[in-house]
Amino acid sequence: MPRKVLIVEDDKNIADLMRLYLEKESMECQVSNDGLEGLEKFHQFQPDLVMLDIMLPGMDGWTICRKIRETSKVPIIMLTAKGELEDKVNGLELGADDYITKPFEMKEVLARVHAVLRRYGEEEQTEKRLTFDKLVINLDSYELLVDGKRVDTPPKELELLYHLASSPNRVFTRNQLLDEVWGFDYFGDSRTVDVHIKRLREKLEGVSDKWSLKTVWGVGYKFESNP
Repeated sequence: MPRKVLIVEDDKNIADLMRLYLEKESMECQVSNDGLEGLEKFHQFQPDLVMLDIMLPGMDGWTICRKIRETSKVPIIMLTAKGELEDKVNGLELGADDYITKPFEMKEVLARVHAVLRRYGEEEQTEKRLTFDKLVINLDSYELLVDGKRVDTPPKELELLYHLASSPNRVFTRNQLLDEVWGFDYFGDSRTVDVHIKRLREKLEGVSDKWSLKTVWGVGYKFESNP
């Protein structure tokens, strides 16, 4: 069954070019040049991947990304002519899986599309649930249970915590976490990891003395677990 890709991009030339290349890769594509229409098509088309521009008529890409993440963990690749660091951080914090700045080479776009779909497919096929004292991290249902209570947690925060807790007491650098959790080498800034760790700590601080999120100064972070 072909993978379905929704392209939400107001530049018709770029949208048509992406559709042409993705269809050559045996993917089924739908295109929208308007944000509001794009969100409607998302619900109707049920895509496996969303290619999402930021500057759109009707509704901007930030808002669409946020609304999609309220109900779905479908992969999202942000597309924008802006290369500012703040835009990248915003996109990642809202739950985007990758970020491509225009102008881009289609070879790069295809490589990222395949990487994101492959990673997403692997996650779907594997049971992903970790249990510690007063803590359950469940990536199958995207739920975080803290002391028996469900705590609302954005997808990337949960994925970061799961990744750290999957290898207790192992230290990860910020760049490793960006590469392994966000799925690509987000070179040039590590603030997004720090922001996610800070928010996780607010949810987890003082819950148990058997585990904790630790900063390893000058290196990175680890999920410390004491038997």
